[in-house]
Amino acid sequence: MPVMPLMSQLVRRWGVRVVSLVLTAIGLYVVFPGLLTLFGSWPRLRDVDLWWFVVVVALVVGSMVSLWWLTRLALQRRTGPDGEWTTVGWGTAASAHLAGNAAGKIVPGGPATAGVVQARLLIQSGQPASEVASAITAMGLLTTGILLLLPVLTVPALLIGPEPAKQVELGLLASLVVAVVMVGLSTAILVWTPFVVAVGKVAGQLLHFLHGDATPDSVAKALVASRDRVAASFDGRRTRSVVAAAGNRMFDYAALVAALGALGVHARASEVMMAYAVAQALALIPITPGGLGFVESGLTTLLVLVGVSADQAVLATLLYRLAAFWLPIPLGALAWTGWRINLHLTRLRHPAGKSEALD
Repeated sequence: MPVMPLMSQLVRRWGVRVVSLVLTAIGLYVVFPGLLTLFGSWPRLRDVDLWWFVVVVALVVGSMVSLWWLTRLALQRRTGPDGEWTTVGWGTAASAHLAGNAAGKIVPGGPATAGVVQARLLIQSGQPASEVASAITAMGLLTTGILLLLPVLTVPALLIGPEPAKQVELGLLASLVVAVVMVGLSTAILVWTPFVVAVGKVAGQLLHFLHGDATPDSVAKALVASRDRVAASFDGRRTRSVVAAAGNRMFDYAALVAALGALGVHARASEVMMAYAVAQALALIPITPGGLGFVESGLTTLLVLVGVSADQAVLATLLYRLAAFWLPIPLGALAWTGWRINLHLTRLRHPAGKSEALD
């Protein structure tokens, strides 16, 4: 191979990776002082009652189980002469998500890296690559759409301005109410095209001021196309898919509410939800793995802005992120290890056959 094409290929292959690593290093350097402050509060966690740790972890697990359910729904298809529904097992869905989630938290690239690892495990389980790619894309669109609905649903509550919740149960009840409204609104979006077109045109008018090429009609057309892609992927199981996607977000939000409740914080559930939505958006920024540092700093600052004391905001963020960010990493490592062992044993038993799904 000539030298110049070889050099060009190496630059294309490694240039992006080097730039990503440099950006990650710079990002970690910027947020490192904030992380030191956050983890400096670690000894104060012993003042939190043990059962609150159980509640926060249980809610985070509920969020993960919702995604496992969504994965099974996304990969559900009819096979056989009788048209029976088949899908991946719970073990496969859990292993793929846990491994991908852990990779997205420790490797630069965030959601993209998580999706690649998750897809790899699902394909190795025997799922067609095209269907896995379509399912992961549809899941990403649906969960992102649910996240974007959160600010929309919290704006009316912010304008009404109810009194701060004096008991954590009120905040948890708010998450249930929002989840119900979110399911209804999302289902309407999936089946009611005029509503999607109207939303797209309004968004297009706003985007036109920021980007001249964006028009109400073009944005509405793109939004309908994305909606149709999601609707087609979950045809026949749309309501269950929306419930699973909403459960993923609202269980996670409830974990943050529980972390605040563990410290006796009095705050409006709507304001906490807005802070949560912005923090989740920060996690999508692929500068540091999983938004590490940016989410902690952003969430702490936003909680202070909505009336939580600085000490309580730091400690609540630490408790929430321990369960939502750090706990899934060792779980993902265990899931990946268990998957590799199972795959190796399966290949030994069936050297000429296709790997069986992990149930």
